[in-house]
Amino acid sequence: MNVTVNGKVETVDEKMTISDFLAQKKLEPEKVVVEHNMDIIDRENLNTVILKENDTLEILRFVGGG
Repeated sequence: MNVTVNGKVETVDEKMTISDFLAQKKLEPEKVVVEHNMDIIDRENLNTVILKENDTLEILRFVGGG
């Protein structure tokens, strides 16, 4: 199944949650903000939103520094 992540098409497993996707990419939920089909997803809901064909994700990572 294909989804678009930060403008790039990626193939993911059926019935994958956003939380599963983040774990696969080794991204910590506490350090990212996820937009799913133009809606910001609260961290506590990342494991309940199941990705579907042609969904769009925008993932922003927090980076420290100065």
